[in-house]
Amino acid sequence: MGGSYVVRLWTRLWAYTTLGLLGSLIWLAYASVEAQSVDQGAFATSDQCIACHSGLSDAEGMDVSIGHVWRGSIMANSARDPYWQASVRREVTDHPGAQAEIEDTCSTCHMPMARTLAKADGGPGKVFEHLEAARRGDEIAKLALDGVSCTTCHQILPDNFGEASSFDGNFVIGSVAAGGPADPADHRIFGPFDVDDGLSRIMQSATGFLPDSSTHVQQSELCATCHTLFITSLDAEGREVARFPEQTPYLEWRHSAFADSMSCQSCHMPEATPAPISSVLGELREDFSQHIFRGGNEFMLRLLDKYRDELLVTAPSKDLQRAAEATREHLETATARLEVLAVSRQEGHVSIDLEVTNLAGHKLPTAYPSRRAWIHLAVRDADGNLLFESGAMRSDGSIEGNDNDADASSFEPHYQEIDDPGQVQIYEPIIADGSGRVTTGLLSAVTYAKDNRLLPEGFDTETADSDIMVHGRAGEDEDFRAGGDRIRYRVPIRPGVREVVVRARLMFQTIGFRWAQNLAPYEAYETRRFVSYYNENASTSANMLAEAVHRQDLP
Repeated sequence: MGGSYVVRLWTRLWAYTTLGLLGSLIWLAYASVEAQSVDQGAFATSDQCIACHSGLSDAEGMDVSIGHVWRGSIMANSARDPYWQASVRREVTDHPGAQAEIEDTCSTCHMPMARTLAKADGGPGKVFEHLEAARRGDEIAKLALDGVSCTTCHQILPDNFGEASSFDGNFVIGSVAAGGPADPADHRIFGPFDVDDGLSRIMQSATGFLPDSSTHVQQSELCATCHTLFITSLDAEGREVARFPEQTPYLEWRHSAFADSMSCQSCHMPEATPAPISSVLGELREDFSQHIFRGGNEFMLRLLDKYRDELLVTAPSKDLQRAAEATREHLETATARLEVLAVSRQEGHVSIDLEVTNLAGHKLPTAYPSRRAWIHLAVRDADGNLLFESGAMRSDGSIEGNDNDADASSFEPHYQEIDDPGQVQIYEPIIADGSGRVTTGLLSAVTYAKDNRLLPEGFDTETADSDIMVHGRAGEDEDFRAGGDRIRYRVPIRPGVREVVVRARLMFQTIGFRWAQNLAPYEAYETRRFVSYYNENASTSANMLAEAVHRQDLP
């Protein structure tokens, strides 16, 4: 271990004499963890926290280990995300003159610890330098590869919460704000619970961070610092041409009925029955928030597990699989509802009215614009013969009838009524450059050519500002409203058909076909790798959010 480590160990053991033998034994149990950790003053890697914040069960016996659950999440693997890496490579290839700025921006929330330290030292954040170092096994890359780690979120101060100055990753880290505390012993880690003096000393001696009680970590405004992102769009010559709202779930939530009743954490960090927050003398706490970070990206969690060696994933497979299953369950039970309102025979066709309801507190889908949801409708007769189908997904991840999947320069419009199998209702953002050309290049985006993502309950389209407004034909659709959408299908029908079975499904992809395939022309390691991942797994790239089946006799 080295002499200096032994001296530090015995110094800390001596400090525990006021706590008695138990404290010493506790420290010995996890002393070896610190030897493997990276401690760079303002931050420490998650393995320094996991030792005491895992092995936890709630009052009903469910495993709610903070560290183990977190390490299987997208948050923990934000720097390992192969789609993010490929997307950054695409952007720096398209805009080589802005590479330093692009990497700095993109590392802000995907490699927050490394980037925060770089900024404090007066330099930009890096992406590919850290990834190369990680592949070599260099120690210096550990902070970057640890993603959105414990000592990031739990050190954020509420100083600029809810203000535009906090967006785009402009969170304030207490240990580096205004030069940081003069005494490293003043480094504070915030949580919602009070911690007694004895346990505080154990944590401070073991990690260098002093726990402090504050409920601001349970506010949506904390999440908003990274999940409200505006980008500076560039033209072909590298000139700044627009400030584009890439993702705005916080602003959507703030403009919804959910802002008065539920926070981001309410859904994405669901509370367990009383549970301890620490395995070291932890007492049961009410309102224990699970660190599972339920989102929509089951697909990426599966890829991280499947290609774990290439992506340098360290989380055990069981943790990633648990996160994937929790994500799938959340998508299927808590995001949307689909209902067949009416089926009626009219001259030469059957009219089918559907209603889709958004249960989320923001647009559905939301955040990064590669996401899309769509209606897959199939109508069969009593013998099972297919009479009509709209929105079937092919094995390559594309949607039958979607203009954008067939042609990168086009896109599928919003519909009030569908009467042709070549039409499909897709709830999605379509971005365009300064010339109105459809693109998937974020730094080329100037406007939304289409944004008919399902609105949350309470969303007022009349007062929504330009950053979150509806774009395209949906703005003229009276049935497209706060909380959901109604759509009619007109299905040609033969006179002899006396019964139809309608099956409607609301499907969802985190990475639509075009967003993956537009990376294919880029001859770089990251882009080639992700396109190969996508092509190998495209048939499993979608989740079903809701389903409705209706059998109707026809006169």
